[in-house]
Amino acid sequence: MPTCPTQVKIKPIAFHLELPKRRVTVGRVLVCGMGYTGQLGLGSPVLLLNRLSLVSRVPNPVDVCAGGLHSLVLTKSGDVYSFGSNEEGALGRSSSSQDCRESMPALVKLPGKALCISAGDSHSACILEDGSVYVWGSFFHSHGNMGMTNDDNNTTPTNLLAGTVCCSIASGSDHLVILTTSGKVFTLGCAEYGQLGRISERSLSGDGRRGKQDLLRPAQIFIKNAKPFEAIWATNHGTFLREFQTGTIWAMGLNDSKQLAHGNELEPDHYIYPVKTTLQNIKQIAGGSDHTLLLQNNLQCFAVGSPECGRLGLGDIKDVVPKLTRVKKLSDNIVYVGCGTCCSYAIAEDGKLYSWGLGSNNQLGVGEGEDELEPVLVSSKHMHKRKMLLASGGEKHSIFLVEADAKN
Repeated sequence: MPTCPTQVKIKPIAFHLELPKRRVTVGRVLVCGMGYTGQLGLGSPVLLLNRLSLVSRVPNPVDVCAGGLHSLVLTKSGDVYSFGSNEEGALGRSSSSQDCRESMPALVKLPGKALCISAGDSHSACILEDGSVYVWGSFFHSHGNMGMTNDDNNTTPTNLLAGTVCCSIASGSDHLVILTTSGKVFTLGCAEYGQLGRISERSLSGDGRRGKQDLLRPAQIFIKNAKPFEAIWATNHGTFLREFQTGTIWAMGLNDSKQLAHGNELEPDHYIYPVKTTLQNIKQIAGGSDHTLLLQNNLQCFAVGSPECGRLGLGDIKDVVPKLTRVKKLSDNIVYVGCGTCCSYAIAEDGKLYSWGLGSNNQLGVGEGEDELEPVLVSSKHMHKRKMLLASGGEKHSIFLVEADAKN
């Protein structure tokens, strides 16, 4: 009599994300805008710079990031350089001046080489080659300085989630989002607009019985029945998460100008827990204080939120744009989008850079100092025959990375 074959139980394969790869294309660092705290990195406090200028004191840069009043640069070898305001420890190193303004790029001492960087108003972060997250600086809320962790300000880099391997970080103005290789998302920082996605309404301000303890200790966001997450993004006061397999995108945080691309005028102006959006086929999300840019997989750029100062790039409109609206003045081959607090950037596949929005602080790089209601092409002698790679805006300054080698 034949016997039934023994059934072998197959163990499910554990979900796993790879560590990020450090960018490899060496570029040149360009800056513009206001530099009164040294955030332009030109060796002396430049009050105003209306054209893109070269920062020459960082070897082999491959990544750049603008904080509120400071800047970070990552090199090909994994070193991190910082410059700008160090009043709250955002530079991760000691200050040589009494006013804590460092206009000369200098090395941040880390226990390993960095793979990626992020920066907020007064904080900085990076992921090292072993997947550890190091942070320094401070968060703020409406009552003032919150500190960075429960140990207060961190003027030197501190390991945030010891023993946890992480693969992505995203900084808002005053919050940090962390994605682990197992698809879990942790948040910490200011929660006043719900951007942490895990704090009850009565505890958002940090004035409750537990104080700031739950805000400054990284804790996981839980969503019932959600798949592991594969991507995270942060705007000034918002957070976006994307599920693996389903592609579902969740959002939380400030939505008073519909900058989360969710809800109607009757819904609340902020979401303290993640809400499921209808966003699909999203390649990248970037945002300022009241607007958001979304780059779709088809390389088209869309905008949503407040049109003030032209930050949406949709022309002379006055009303909030609650639904995704394509920025028609851009081509169909946009490969990267970036934002400052009140301005926007887009880089096309051919390497051309476009900027729009608030122009009074000259961070658009077009030299006029006027608001630009639609995308305008940025030109510079430093970009001649070179492709722009990255664009990042702070509160009143911008930092860019352009190819180091000119192309025929």
